[in-house]
Amino acid sequence: MPFGLFGSKKPLQEVQEDGEKEPVVPQEAHEQAPSAAEGSSGTQQASTDDGADYGDLVYTKPGTYRRMKTSWNLMRAAPWRRVSKGAVLTIELRQSVKEMLPGFWVYNVSLPAIRNCLLKATYDPRISGLLLKVGPVDCGWAKIQEILRHIRLFRQSGKSTVAFLERGGEKEYLLACGCDEVYTNPVASLNLRGMSMSGTFLRGTLDKVGVEPQVRRIGKYKSFGDTIVRESMSDPQREQMSELLEDMYQYFVDVVAESRKKTAAEVMHMLDEGFVEMSEYKAGGWVTDLKYFDEVEKLIKDRQGRAKKDSMAQVTLRQYTSVSLSAFGLTGPDTIAVIRAVGGITGSGQGASPNTITCKKLAEDIRKARDRKNVKAIVLRVDSPGGDVLASDVLWREVRMAARKKPVVASMGDVAASGGYYLSMAADKIVAERLTITGSIGVVVAKFSFAEMYKKIGVGREMLSKGQFAGLFADGRSFSKEEDEYFTRVANIFYNIFRDKAAECRNLSVEDMENYAQGRVWSGARASRVGLVDALGGIDLAVDVAKRAAKIPPKAHVHVWEVCRERGFMGVSGAGASALGSLLLAFLGRSGESGSAMDVLQHARSQQGLTPLLMGVEGVDGSASAELSPQAMLDAAFLGRVDDPSRVLGALLRGAF
Repeated sequence: MPFGLFGSKKPLQEVQEDGEKEPVVPQEAHEQAPSAAEGSSGTQQASTDDGADYGDLVYTKPGTYRRMKTSWNLMRAAPWRRVSKGAVLTIELRQSVKEMLPGFWVYNVSLPAIRNCLLKATYDPRISGLLLKVGPVDCGWAKIQEILRHIRLFRQSGKSTVAFLERGGEKEYLLACGCDEVYTNPVASLNLRGMSMSGTFLRGTLDKVGVEPQVRRIGKYKSFGDTIVRESMSDPQREQMSELLEDMYQYFVDVVAESRKKTAAEVMHMLDEGFVEMSEYKAGGWVTDLKYFDEVEKLIKDRQGRAKKDSMAQVTLRQYTSVSLSAFGLTGPDTIAVIRAVGGITGSGQGASPNTITCKKLAEDIRKARDRKNVKAIVLRVDSPGGDVLASDVLWREVRMAARKKPVVASMGDVAASGGYYLSMAADKIVAERLTITGSIGVVVAKFSFAEMYKKIGVGREMLSKGQFAGLFADGRSFSKEEDEYFTRVANIFYNIFRDKAAECRNLSVEDMENYAQGRVWSGARASRVGLVDALGGIDLAVDVAKRAAKIPPKAHVHVWEVCRERGFMGVSGAGASALGSLLLAFLGRSGESGSAMDVLQHARSQQGLTPLLMGVEGVDGSASAELSPQAMLDAAFLGRVDDPSRVLGALLRGAF
């Protein structure tokens, strides 16, 4: 079962001081009880000896000492941390699952919160089961694997797990299959038809409008340039996409087969049948039963022994986040810092954004964790498709310097490719999920020539330049022969730097790395076979590897310090920030602090200094202004292009705190 719940047996390799490599069996991720005689309780990483996946977690029943200590801690819990006896933990998985914990005064469903709550609920004697409400989710396959891993840990404790599904596809059904019981609405929309991947190619359109893309792509698999230079899929792109598709399909088949007690052939047959009515899924044993949600609630309530007039005893994910891991003895004095690098990599910007890695902010976080004495090791969690070359290299350097002072382990999320792999390879070890998209060690540089389009629409452009390559990026003409050679040389230099550093970091020869580079994208499973990653698993395995490298005793607890959170005004973002902006402006107006709302904006503008206009500010109107960056919003407001000052201040609050 190559990609199922218990996949590859490839051993993790640890580099010794003399350069030799020896296999390492991952140690326990969490401490067991102080006395083995009293019965230990803890969470372990499964080893290859028992046939389990490195990334899987193994539950050990708490002993007397642990149970007594947990009961004492729960008796002293604050009111907002109390949970009804026999309650179920209710988790709603709908829309986006974030990689970072939210800031203060705001809530979102994040992977760290799901992981921590399932871990706590596993050892919480007040929790009797899990109710998973699954809707359309927006997350990658690696997050799905991480969530399933912790649901499996919860199930090992003997507690019930129930999933309710109203609509969804393969990802949603896979999450539901993590539970023992799967219920769907009788008229649910469950679309299980298999998987597909596609590419979009714009060359024909560009030719029609008179735009000539001039792309230098180093690496035959670097398919990013294919979008604008080709009209159809290239053979290398077809090859790598087919492999990714096969890995995803096989993983789905294996997990569903194990969960629903079917053969792989039966799962594939079900996908090919294209069921439409929910009764077909029930008849085939793909779901437990067809019920409305109130019927599922009644089913759980009856199991809890609740009176007919009482509601189901439950605690939501949001409520349960207030319960501390320390109540169950799952923290300790030594600290492992987790730094989350999420989004595209850019060299500009100040604060953290859900979709952007800013060089300055991430470098500060790395140095902060590096210099804190109580931090014994660092886990760099990377979920990024790449971005700016210079910023990637600067951050690579920061990670390397941190690794000289204390162990650094990279944990890959949904995507850690191109610049995302550049960051990861600087770590001492790399842990990836089986379906992480990684690699893409290659370079694409491009410019567009609009000469023909300008001619069609009657635009005349001329450029005067002094210096052979001063007009390299002129958009009114194609490259000259000399410029073409120069452009290609620049691309090759960047590629060689990337490839050679990757070879050095992974202890491979440049020749071997060339075979695995060329812009090729790998699944985590395939990357582990060629040496681009060290082990397969999630963040718990990465923390465990970091703990071992820091020489923390195997049975010792560690405190996991989440360095990064999504930032805004105390976590307020979007409409909330704009509303808060309105309140603050109203307060300032009443208090006489500043004559008008625009006075506030002009004062802020003077503090930040006059900068060039950003992101099409000249065309801004009220409806579009919410999409601008805080700085661009301020520029627009200063020019009188935004008619609602509260929205401007809201944008500033999102970016300034």
